[in-house]
Amino acid sequence: MNIKLLVAAALALTGKLALAGSLSVAVAANVQYAFNDLKDAFRQDTGHEVQGSFSSSGKFVAQIENGAPFDVFLSADMRFPEQLYKDGFSTAAPQIYAYGALVLWTTKDVDLNSWQQSLRSDKIAKIAVANPKTAPYGRETVRLLNYYKLDQTLQSKLVFGESIAQTNQYIHSGVADAGFTAKSVVLAPAMQGQGKWVDLPKAAYQPIAQGAVILKHGRENNAAVAQQFYDFLYSAKARAIFERYGYLLP
Repeated sequence: MNIKLLVAAALALTGKLALAGSLSVAVAANVQYAFNDLKDAFRQDTGHEVQGSFSSSGKFVAQIENGAPFDVFLSADMRFPEQLYKDGFSTAAPQIYAYGALVLWTTKDVDLNSWQQSLRSDKIAKIAVANPKTAPYGRETVRLLNYYKLDQTLQSKLVFGESIAQTNQYIHSGVADAGFTAKSVVLAPAMQGQGKWVDLPKAAYQPIAQGAVILKHGRENNAAVAQQFYDFLYSAKARAIFERYGYLLP
């Protein structure tokens, strides 16, 4: 083959590789389904691959502070990314990308029109809740139970998952008779027709403001792509995806 053609082909391939990059993103478990759409849209726009890891926000903070090499963090609240910023693990204060909503979800024959009465009944033995110490949706669930004075009544029925993801497993598998989760989960295409759910009154809990930050590792090792993805999270295309999954927009 002509040497000039080989060199030209190699240069073209190098250019394509230079345009592509892989970003490591720590993603709060409630965003898992929306994130799949976000990363696909980002790849279509930029050619960059994004790899997501999913867990509770509190667990990610511990991992990041112990050196986990994440570039961007999508938290389920603002407190955790603000903590990382204060402690020097991110280069700028977090911004809100969406507000999450709580729902009650069940795969059992439970009357959700009278959900408070149903939860008190003998028909419900186990109620799944995310760990309030590490999962913001769990924290706001506890606030909601306190608001309706259900905390003491239901205490013996509560089963805590490490994150919204594990909580969803408890509900979906029927290990729990019902459970509190993120609206983004029940609106995911994979969950369509899987049980039934009801929105919970927003006056009973604080708006779940979810924030994102570029982490120090991302700024030092993958600055251009990290900034590009961060900016994408606040674009019209990303906002439409968040809205489709039941999030409220800032």
